[in-house]
Amino acid sequence: MNPLTLNPSLTNFCVYGLGTTGMSVVNYFKRRNFSDYQIWDDNIKKDKEEKIYSKYLDLTDYIILSPGISLKKAKLKKKLIKNKHKIITDLDLFYLLNPKIKTIVITGTNGKSTTSKILQHVLKKNKINVQLGGNIGKPVLDLDLKTKPLVIIEASSFQLAYSQFIKPNYAAILNITNDHLDWHGSVKEYINSKFKIFSNQQTNNFAFLNNKALVRKFKKNKYKSKLKFVNSKKFKSIKNKIKNGYLSLEVNNENMSYVYALSKILKVKEKSFIKSLESFKGLPHRHEIFYKKNNKIFINDSKATSFQSSKFALKNNKNIFWIVGGLPKVRDRLELTQVKKNIIKTYIIGRHMKNFRKYLKNQVNFELCKTLKKAVATISNDTKNIKDKYITILLSPASASYDQFKNFEERGDTFKKLIKNSIKSNLL
Repeated sequence: MNPLTLNPSLTNFCVYGLGTTGMSVVNYFKRRNFSDYQIWDDNIKKDKEEKIYSKYLDLTDYIILSPGISLKKAKLKKKLIKNKHKIITDLDLFYLLNPKIKTIVITGTNGKSTTSKILQHVLKKNKINVQLGGNIGKPVLDLDLKTKPLVIIEASSFQLAYSQFIKPNYAAILNITNDHLDWHGSVKEYINSKFKIFSNQQTNNFAFLNNKALVRKFKKNKYKSKLKFVNSKKFKSIKNKIKNGYLSLEVNNENMSYVYALSKILKVKEKSFIKSLESFKGLPHRHEIFYKKNNKIFINDSKATSFQSSKFALKNNKNIFWIVGGLPKVRDRLELTQVKKNIIKTYIIGRHMKNFRKYLKNQVNFELCKTLKKAVATISNDTKNIKDKYITILLSPASASYDQFKNFEERGDTFKKLIKNSIKSNLL
């Protein structure tokens, strides 16, 4: 079927996976009275229904796969692999059915959410009709497009891996480091998923990169869009004019460089750009300074799910009492050479303490705590008599949260609650 002539009334779909994204697809179909679609989730354990749905996969026009579902692990993997050419995502459906909506797609290993949110803030403050969705906030099919807004889409590698028709007016890759390799299988496949944001762009579209190796790949693949190299020096030249403590942190230099480059293309005046950023507040769980008391500063950086993410916080703070641990990322390494001078002591939590102990041994002072509660209690005891210098109590786990928590948000909220209870009890 030619996607340019897709007619929902003449097209049938299979929705595979009924998480947040899958249900947004189903609800989208219901709102628009689509009738020809079937649904499936691997948690359904009815053999009869499984056989029926398996047949539908062979007959359908498109299979809309929820992000995170791996073809290697799915219950109906053989049928999915056989019909791989039919697989699309909710992002594809968005583009196929809304070809006139202008979009900005932002992806990368670190900083996607913060960059997307800052950009949305700047554009709103400059009276641009803008909405934000995708991997942050609402799924794209839940957005209200009646006013034809400019849509910012935060896209994860899971979403992009099976996307075919994504076609942004403006596309940006912030950075790429090893992540989700257990899911993608290799660094190459991970990078290729990110580069899909450029595949369908045309000569009147824009691509943003700040890495020379990625630029070489872009040119080698002969993408049609106009390449814009994001030079951090341009943002740094105006950085001191922005009166915002959060955005002045070095951790935000890369994010802000992209926001500045995109704002230029979108014709936001520099003076207005600077003024609009004064009121921006950082996102929770991303180097979130949530409390200060006497000589202590408390930072919730639960979103740091790899060492590369944690490295920013470790570089930008001093006298750190660092909580680390969780479900380690494949091939991730804790290279502390550049940051260990900033660390006073490390507290290892999670079910994989041996893995972290292996890297921290002979590098920094550490203690095995297993739970976040025990780590906070130990830090309280270790820091109670320190009065002569400023110290940082930092949760920046350098790992995923799933071994002990539902997600990084729950981990970060738990940390903040434990800290506030300790302060209330005069333990910190």
